[in-house]
Amino acid sequence: MQSQKVAVVILNFNGKHLLQKFLPTVIQYSQQAIIYVADNASTDDSIAFLKTTFPAIKLIELKENHGFAQGYNEALKQVAADYFVLLNSDVEVTPNWIEPIISLMTQDKTIAAAQPKILAYNAKNEFEYAGACGGFIDKYGYPFCRGRIFDTLEKDNAQYNEPIEVFWATGACMFVRADVYNNLQGFDGFYFAHMEEIDLCWRIKNTQHKVMVVPASIVYHVGGGTLNKLSPRKTFLNFRNSLISLTKNNTNGSLFLKIITRLVLDGVAGIKFFVEGNPAHTWAIVKAHFSFYGNLKNTLRLRNEIKLAPNYKPCTSQIYQSSIVFDYYLKKKKHFSDLKKNSFTA
Repeated sequence: MQSQKVAVVILNFNGKHLLQKFLPTVIQYSQQAIIYVADNASTDDSIAFLKTTFPAIKLIELKENHGFAQGYNEALKQVAADYFVLLNSDVEVTPNWIEPIISLMTQDKTIAAAQPKILAYNAKNEFEYAGACGGFIDKYGYPFCRGRIFDTLEKDNAQYNEPIEVFWATGACMFVRADVYNNLQGFDGFYFAHMEEIDLCWRIKNTQHKVMVVPASIVYHVGGGTLNKLSPRKTFLNFRNSLISLTKNNTNGSLFLKIITRLVLDGVAGIKFFVEGNPAHTWAIVKAHFSFYGNLKNTLRLRNEIKLAPNYKPCTSQIYQSSIVFDYYLKKKKHFSDLKKNSFTA
């Protein structure tokens, strides 16, 4: 199979309406890339639509719905490229969205993954929840973004326009070196969806590679296309997968204390959901914890495997050394710019 430098790969499940709306723009503004749609065993007429309307698009037909994580793993086995661009089907790209990121990654071989600036499709002057302008985590594994902390979304006033190293790049639009992705065996398929990009980026950083955000590249994301933001299933996956990621990848000590603290904070979140009239989400957190306990043996096995990876060194950079939960809810630090820069490990 001849290698193409850049492959844009869109994972689809029953998303004909999204492909119809957004694929033409992807084709228009991605002339230097080969475009693939990997279909996750859709039950709508996505495949027939693609074959009829976009016959030039390379189509990968998966035989079952593997979810986001394993779906990409299976699809990318059939893609030969130097760079994979994992693009959600509900993303509108813009002119010159590929060049700034590929140019930077070509210049700096230590960059293994990157993302553009992610703005909201339905509020184009506002950062979008899934990635905003680059992802970070706190020392307990809670994720947040430059431009979005929990449910507070900032307006884009060019305040975060410089490219910087971040902790994680969004799965909604992730550029990743194919050799690094393959060497790390891609996403953890057990995750199904949610947090798998944070886990992958953590493993990338544990092998002394960098993850970047390049705001010169801009895309607009609808969001909530796979699982609704208020779905208990999403709450379950987010809490379970986050605990697994923290256990697998926090390999430089103090794990037990961090896990205990996380369980307490998750319990507080469960009480908050219950008080707000969302008991299904409280139960989702309980189930997430029991699923985490049930898979702990396998998680610890993977933790040991991570330590054996070539070039392994525990990552400490871009981790917020305070609790983002306390800072957000008690200290009312709602914006990324409110956080102390020296609180991030270098």
